[in-house]
Formats: sequence, C-alpha cells, structure tokens
Amino acid sequence: MDTRDLLSSLPSVDEALKSGYGREWLEKYPRRYVLDAIRETISLRRKEILEGTTKEVSLASMAPDISLNVKRLATPSLRRLINATGIVVHTNLGRSILSERIMENVSTIATGYSNLEYDLASGSRGKRHTHIKRLLREITGAEDGFAVNNNAAAVFLCLTALAKGREVIVSRGELVEIGGSFRIPDVMSHSGALLREVGTTNKTHLHDYEHAMSDATALILKVHRSNYQIVGFTEEVPVEKLVSLGQGRGVPVMYDLGSGYLIPLHQYGIHGEPAVQEMVRSGADLITFSGDKLLGGPQAGIIVGKRELIEKIQKHPLARAVRIDKLTLAALEATLMEYVDGAQAKEHIPTLRMLLEDPGTIKTRAKKIASLIKREIKDAVLQVLEDSSQAGGGSLPEVEFPTYVVAIRPENISVNELEERLRKGEPAIIARIQGNSLILDARTIGDQEITAVAHAVTAALR
Repeated sequence: MDTRDLLSSLPSVDEALKSGYGREWLEKYPRRYVLDAIRETISLRRKEILEGTTKEVSLASMAPDISLNVKRLATPSLRRLINATGIVVHTNLGRSILSERIMENVSTIATGYSNLEYDLASGSRGKRHTHIKRLLREITGAEDGFAVNNNAAAVFLCLTALAKGREVIVSRGELVEIGGSFRIPDVMSHSGALLREVGTTNKTHLHDYEHAMSDATALILKVHRSNYQIVGFTEEVPVEKLVSLGQGRGVPVMYDLGSGYLIPLHQYGIHGEPAVQEMVRSGADLITFSGDKLLGGPQAGIIVGKRELIEKIQKHPLARAVRIDKLTLAALEATLMEYVDGAQAKEHIPTLRMLLEDPGTIKTRAKKIASLIKREIKDAVLQVLEDSSQAGGGSLPEVEFPTYVVAIRPENISVNELEERLRKGEPAIIARIQGNSLILDARTIGDQEITAVAHAVTAALR
C-alpha cells in the first residue's frame, strides 16, 4: 500500500474503543486515559507512515503500544524505586526512608480521625505541636520544641518572628547555600531581617561580633557548614563564646545546624557534626535542624530552645503557613520515639542503620547480588569490589563510609545502555557509572531488594 492507503487504513479511535482490546482496557483503566492512549498511539503511527518508517496499520499491531501508554498514564508518577547509588540520604530519591514501625503509626492516623488539634483531657480545642513537645524536651534537653515543614522554613520563621527590621550578625564564612539555591543572605532579606556580616571567609574572631553589636542587634546567628568544609588557615568562634557574648548584651544566639543528629556519632568514628544535645548544653537559645537528613525521619524543620522564644515563634502568623500536616506529625512523633533509647534508634531508623552498617554485612549482600546475576548471565564481567559511600543530603561532606559494590562490565551493550534500561525498568534501579562499569552499591540496597535487583540486571543484560 502507498502512503495514502496506509493512512486511510488506520483504525479510528471509536473502532479501537469498541474492539475487544478496548473493552479490556476500559475494564482496567479510566475511560479518559484509554482515549488519550489510543489517540497518542494512532497519532504516532500516522507520523511513522508519513516518514516511511512503518507499514503496520492494524489495531492488533498497535494494541501493545496502546496498552503500555494507558498503563503509563494510569500509574502515579511518584513511585518507589531502588537506590543502588550508595548515597544514603539521597535528595533526588526522597532522602531518608521510613521504617515499617514508623509507617504503622502514619497508617493508623491516616485511616481514621485523630486528636490532631483536640485535647482529650479537657474536651476542648488543642494544638498540634503539643504531640511532640515532650519528646523534643526529653531527647534534646531543651526547654521547648516546635516543628514546621522543613528546616528552611524553620530558619525563615525564626528570623521573621524575632528579627524583622533589625540586625542579625553572621560570619561571612557561614553565608551558605544549600540545595535549591537556598541562601542564608536571601532568606534573611525576605524575612525582613538585616544582615550584619562580620569577619572574613576563612577567619572570624570574637571581637568581630563584639564590634558589630548595637541596639539594632536582634540575633547572633551561627550556621553550620554541613555540606562543605573550609580548611587551612581558618578560625571560627565556638558557640559557647557567642552565647556568653549574647547573654552579656541581652541578645539571643541561634544556631542553624542544618542536618542535626540525635545520637553520638563520634563513638562510630564520625566527627565534625555537632549533635543537637551538645548545642543545647552550650546554651544556644534556638537551634534549628532537619527531620529528614541525619535524624532519619520525614521532611520537617525542628526548632528547639528557650521556651520564651519558642512561644513567640509559635504565635507568629507565618507559623500557620509552614506548619506540618498530620501525616508528617505522625511520622515525626514515631521517629522521635525511637530516639528515647539511642541503641534502638540505630537499629530501627533506616538512615542510621545504613550509615553505621558493618562493611562485612554489606559485602555479604553484594556477593549475593553478584552470585544471582552470574547464574543467569555469562556475557558480562562481574566483580565485588571495595568502595566508599556517602551520607548525602548535604551532610558529612568529608566522611567516607567503607562499602562493597557490584561492578558490572557488559559485553553486548554499552554501560550507558545498561544504566538506562535499569533506570527505565520496573522497579526502576538507580545506579552509577564508573569508567566502563555499572556500580551497584550494596549499602543502600535492602535485603528484601536483592532478588529484584538481580532479576532486573539479568533482564537488562539480555
């Protein structure tokens, strides 16, 4: 058939819809998606005919493509995948994952009514932030605590509530930028606070803060450089000295930790990241940190510190705009409950478990993955190698975690093609390429995911 005959032979949308295929699709998927998939496939086939790249015009030849398209349209865009990168708190892959124990609490709250803002004791209206106050006080030692939807919001809220129209003193070496172009100078500007920059990039002294103090000073802000380090000829002022200076002048000290943690990591050989409890003991008036980085919970911004300041922040109108919803609150409360016992947190918080897992255990997992793949595939070179993982999420930038990886060097396809097939598969597997090998880091692959990874790699190599 010539081009005109091929075009005239294309089935109509109505014909496809009324066919046996169409009836089957309509039983499984919404009519709107079925129509869109049929139209999209017919349109593509028409284009191929005009380009001379196909002579297939039957509905039977198009049915598989229509099925794939309607399934794609009817499947939620946000879906679960397997993280084989070795980056534990992977920002692009959802940061910290939650344990089944935590999700049980979320499910319980999500599937029924709750006392979110209802005081069961008095029978009157309550406040949602009261559900985590006790836990934050017990775990951190702070007088009070409060949570909002992320740490950027926590910083913004504190500055707006306490320093709008007044000066906030910050070291030049701490004017950081984190992911999403969140910059301390920008957030300060939008909060209405006035930046008073002191010191230099590499050195800031106590006298720099002293000389900057005035009647216009509302806060001293210290920002932890959680996603990079300045090394060499450097100096910064310890928070304890800033607290002493602030107390002498009646100025609160706020410390933005970024990715705070709640168990002593130094006992596992990890240094350079201040613990929230340490900063509370240092006397800092306010401390802000994330709930979904090293803490290992849901996305949230946590503020702990002096009760008088926390109460003032909670009453600010902006607090409602950045408040957490009931599902986040349920996940955060369950996460914090794991920290009542530090040893329990290490076992039951997936982020901590992955970061602190024994390399020998990771090696065993890597060997299992490699062994399953080798049983089915002969035209690829597989090796289990020593490597290093990262914390991710802008946390612990200089810490390398010893790990074991499965390195796959395919022989019949390129390593880029293998990576693409895994990324577009079901389940999607996100790996990394190193040289001419695809790398699967067993640190971030769960025991329950070993078989799925092996099957996906085997299918992709065939």
